[in-house]
Amino acid sequence: MKHWLLSIITMAIIFTSCETINDDRIPPVAVNIEFANVGMWNTYGVAAAPDYRYFIKSELKPSGFPYTGLSYTGFGGVLLVSNIMNIPLAYDMACPYEAKSTVRIYIDREKLQAVCPQCGSRFDVYDNPGYPISGPAAEKKYGLQQYHVFGPNEFGGYTIRR
Repeated sequence: MKHWLLSIITMAIIFTSCETINDDRIPPVAVNIEFANVGMWNTYGVAAAPDYRYFIKSELKPSGFPYTGLSYTGFGGVLLVSNIMNIPLAYDMACPYEAKSTVRIYIDREKLQAVCPQCGSRFDVYDNPGYPISGPAAEKKYGLQQYHVFGPNEFGGYTIRR
């Protein structure tokens, strides 16, 4: 009985001490970026931390990427990074505090954080996926919208989807 009660108390402490981050402020918009093979991934993907790449179909970024009619880059574009374990991670580039498709985060290369140019919010995109570090987004606990990166497929390619 003591062990059962201790387990319940421990679980209650864990669940009440965790901060809840709202990472669902960006409207649900289609995301589909295909890297069909290892060659495409090597050209347009990310190899290792702190690599990053911006995908914005309406602006044809990155230059030369073979977008198709089935390619979608989310609400504000897609930020693709590689963490220290060489695992690719993807986020919507729209700042969750501003929630406008034209207000896009960018990577501060010196501090290795994503930054909103409008409100100044900073986000951890390499170690703690999309977690707000400072600024109004941190005060409101608004994290970046994260997308799924699937792969590698049998040809060494990857797919990013919502």
